[in-house]
Amino acid sequence: MEQFFIGAITSLPGIIIAMVIHEWAHARVAYALGDFTPRMMGRLTLNPAAHIDPLGLVLLFIAHFGWAKPVQINPYNFSDPKRDDILVSLAGPGANFAIAFFTLIFMNILVKVGFPITEGVEMVFSMIILININFGIFNLLPIPPLDGSHVLRQLLPDELAEKYDELQQYSFIFLIIILMTPIVSWVLVPARLIILDIFYGIAGIFF
Repeated sequence: MEQFFIGAITSLPGIIIAMVIHEWAHARVAYALGDFTPRMMGRLTLNPAAHIDPLGLVLLFIAHFGWAKPVQINPYNFSDPKRDDILVSLAGPGANFAIAFFTLIFMNILVKVGFPITEGVEMVFSMIILININFGIFNLLPIPPLDGSHVLRQLLPDELAEKYDELQQYSFIFLIIILMTPIVSWVLVPARLIILDIFYGIAGIFF
């Protein structure tokens, strides 16, 4: 039980940051591309209350599967709906990867200047990095309603895209299957290692 609470405390900042920055990035890019829906829905903010779904947050701790409040967009407001939907979809995972990278850089700067970092602080920073990378990778899976499914749909020919849309009704079943099997690990672990190697490689140039 003690380990659970320690894990929960050190993971909480990373989870909140990952969810908030992910949804905010969706909203900000959609707004920049001409869709005012996120602004009208109050999503152009980094205030966690605007993005966090309490039930989704609790389940993330208990079942390691949760969600934030999805950002609503209107693709008809985009000048190029296919391209812009892809950009909005990639914005969330991209923001997660950026947060992970800059957190790593920030840690290296603190060490470089001799700032004392306790074991607890190091754990929090490490979890911010890992959670954001995991969040980004998971959301890129081409499974409805994840961001990767939006990207794949826009890249498919119209006829195949319509067939792909039919899978939306089974999205919850698909998510349960991949969460109850090693499928996610088969993708997430190797991808996470590759991303970490790239990040550490870049950081190693400067530190």
